[in-house]
Amino acid sequence: MELPLIDLIVFLVYMLAIVIFGASFYYKKRSSSDFITGGGRLPSWAIGMSIFATFVSSISFLALPGNAYLSNWNGFVFSLSIPIAAILAVRFFVPLYRGIKSPSAYYYLETRFGGWARTYASVCYLLTQLARMGAIMYLLALPMNVMFGWSIPVIIIVTGISVLIYSIMGGFAAVIWTDAIQGIILISGALACLGIIFFSMPEGPGQVFTIAAAHDKFSLGSFGLSLSEATFWVILIYGLFINLQNFGIDQNYVQRYLSARTDAEAVKSTLLGSLLYVPVSLLFFFIGTALFAYYQAMPELLPEAYREGEQADKVFPYFIVSGLPVGMTGLLIASIFAAGMSTISTSINSSATIILTDHYKKYITPEVKESSEMKILVIASLVMGLLSITVAIAFNGVESALDAWWALSAIFSGGILGLFLLGFIGKNIRRSYAAIGVLLGVLVIGWMSLSPVVFEEGAAFRSTFHANLTIVFGTLVIFLTGFLLSAWANRK
Repeated sequence: MELPLIDLIVFLVYMLAIVIFGASFYYKKRSSSDFITGGGRLPSWAIGMSIFATFVSSISFLALPGNAYLSNWNGFVFSLSIPIAAILAVRFFVPLYRGIKSPSAYYYLETRFGGWARTYASVCYLLTQLARMGAIMYLLALPMNVMFGWSIPVIIIVTGISVLIYSIMGGFAAVIWTDAIQGIILISGALACLGIIFFSMPEGPGQVFTIAAAHDKFSLGSFGLSLSEATFWVILIYGLFINLQNFGIDQNYVQRYLSARTDAEAVKSTLLGSLLYVPVSLLFFFIGTALFAYYQAMPELLPEAYREGEQADKVFPYFIVSGLPVGMTGLLIASIFAAGMSTISTSINSSATIILTDHYKKYITPEVKESSEMKILVIASLVMGLLSITVAIAFNGVESALDAWWALSAIFSGGILGLFLLGFIGKNIRRSYAAIGVLLGVLVIGWMSLSPVVFEEGAAFRSTFHANLTIVFGTLVIFLTGFLLSAWANRK
């Protein structure tokens, strides 16, 4: 299938424009503070849009409609947990990090448990970001390869280098402002797409609701208490823990807290970005449900190859190519790339910050000149960007990149939240017991993540818990182990 010339022009113009716009923030006399936090003078609405854009990756843009098309709105329960986590963030986490005034999210862990905790968390963060960027670039390239035959490695390399150019040249200001623009494009494209589906129905927009209701497409899942299925409660608890991790200990978010002019603006931006994701994710689920109704009403429009359940993620890209007016297809493809590029640019900048603050300045040269700091940030950005491109290409051929990403992220990042909560909530926690808690928690996380892959169904050592509970159990083991051992020791 070939992309019409007008759509190709729209897409290429967008890619070129976003790179030029991001690079336009380059100026020679910039400081490391400008590169890391935009000098702490960015407007709250732009920061909020950037937080929103960080939430929405190309995974969300393609996977959420595909999930709703295939099943129901069970995945939307994840979004319902965000307001709870956001309220906790603005009440506790934003004041904490703005009070510390360190650009690193993991400096706080060092103040509570020593240098090992900071190093452990920062290394886990960097590994998580490499896996995340690699998975996003690969999953971004996959539907483009299926739809148009574009080379997967070429798409990955072009996307990665494009993001690297404006991330390095423009620093954090470029990340924030390009995120804000890409967030607006993403929402506009999704709304336009849903509107076209609605008004293309043979019997009018109401037919979408009629068909969807008849197939129970609006269900939020079972309200049972099973821990081995994706029930409403399992997804809600999983979402709460993941979002507490995002707001509480993720460098991507902490840098945004510090980039606002005042504490009040930091709170506003956090609430804007997090709460905006709730209706937008609902929009994505609605698109998936509307597509189901669309192809139920007009089945002849969907080729046989896309009717299998495992092809659900490709139905939305197929509609974008085949069902939209000329020009609109280019905009929607640009929206998909916008979702991926915004997440990647954030990860590159934040990873470079961690390499400088938590590793170079801590272990190599504590007293670094301003000019040297900028060089390290640029080199670190370049290295992380090139490594992420390599990881993305390595994903090529993996049976399920999404499953691989979930497993890797659970192992790399699952222990950080438990350690953070132990330091934030616990009092008089002994460092050695915190370390024991982390060790046990990582073992639990490893068992829950890898045993379903290693052992066959029904084996004694295979975890029967749903994969989404991995971070929940890992976090609780770390917190409870450190807390109870310290409480026992302090009573002596």
